[in-house]
Amino acid sequence: MTEPAGDNPSDPVPLLDLSIQFQSIREEVLAAILRVVESQHFILGPEVEALEREMAVETQSAHAVGVSSGTDALLVAMMALDIGPGDEVVTTPFSFFATAGCVARLGARPVFVDIDPVGFNMNPAGLEAAITPRTRAIIPVHLYGQTAEMTAIGAIAEGHGLPIIEDAAQAIGAEYHGRRAGSLGAMAALSFFPSKNLGAFGDGGMVTTSDAALADRLRILRNHGFRPKYHSAVVGGNFRLDAIQAAVLRAKLPHLAAWTAARQRNATLYRQLMAEAKLDEQSVRLPREVDGCRHVYHQFVIRVDAQRRDALREHLAQQGIGTEVYYPQPLHLQECFAHLGYRRGDFPHSERTAAESIALPVYPELTPDQQARVVTAIAEFFRAGR
Repeated sequence: MTEPAGDNPSDPVPLLDLSIQFQSIREEVLAAILRVVESQHFILGPEVEALEREMAVETQSAHAVGVSSGTDALLVAMMALDIGPGDEVVTTPFSFFATAGCVARLGARPVFVDIDPVGFNMNPAGLEAAITPRTRAIIPVHLYGQTAEMTAIGAIAEGHGLPIIEDAAQAIGAEYHGRRAGSLGAMAALSFFPSKNLGAFGDGGMVTTSDAALADRLRILRNHGFRPKYHSAVVGGNFRLDAIQAAVLRAKLPHLAAWTAARQRNATLYRQLMAEAKLDEQSVRLPREVDGCRHVYHQFVIRVDAQRRDALREHLAQQGIGTEVYYPQPLHLQECFAHLGYRRGDFPHSERTAAESIALPVYPELTPDQQARVVTAIAEFFRAGR
């Protein structure tokens, strides 16, 4: 009998293994791609329109607009609000670069608010002080698969008449008190980067909204501002979603609920195995699920003392176990944002989390034996007093 891939103690445990997922849905995906190839309709068109309808349902939104990437989803969402030079957009410094990078690309100024160290998302307690007369929008990030505290953020936004753009790139299927990520603001940006819980075979993204006027404007902006073709009342861009990517995503979407459940089971098993290995909060701090939130575990991120984090990663790498740091440098300390005037110490929770975080493998096809190997290796590291 052939031993299952990954259960041999000498086999590596990658941070992510997309090949296993592909083999499980190979015929469905190849049929979807062939459908597009035979149609010879590669840009927008029926596949994209069908995916948009399906994603509107998935995100509990009235409209979904397919775009070329999660980055472009953020960019075109802000373009739809006419955000530009002289404007400010409030977000968090602990996120992927695109969150603030898209603000800067439009000539606007990113303004940062520190995170809550429990959920890793924007701390509403700092939001009010960050808002000025120049603020045009708020972008909370639903990091690692768990939503931000949207009741408090929403109340502050409403009090100032500001739209919310959710950065839901890592949070498809996540919920906040029964409402899906993607339906909690004026618009939301989703990413279909291959490593996401619902990943394409390349770049892809989507903007969701329940505002018909915004949806219409997004569709114009994603295609050079054309309406009709070759006539532009506004300056848009080439943010169109490829039909092949839409077809791949449509083949994958029916499996998303099962994949999410598997990620959640893996998170539960990690907690059980860590407890059995007597890895307490003094050595490993586990991610926490915030009350009222449905966590979809795009990442399972633990925290260890900053002085030992890199040594632990090296130890795991020697055991063939993949890890990653999301993200090693907060955005306010990036060289390209030095002109904003922020300094080290301005956002201590973001800085400390960046220094302590390690993402462990959590993908749906991860086996219990592989998880046990990960936890055993972590326990060995701490028992050795490294």
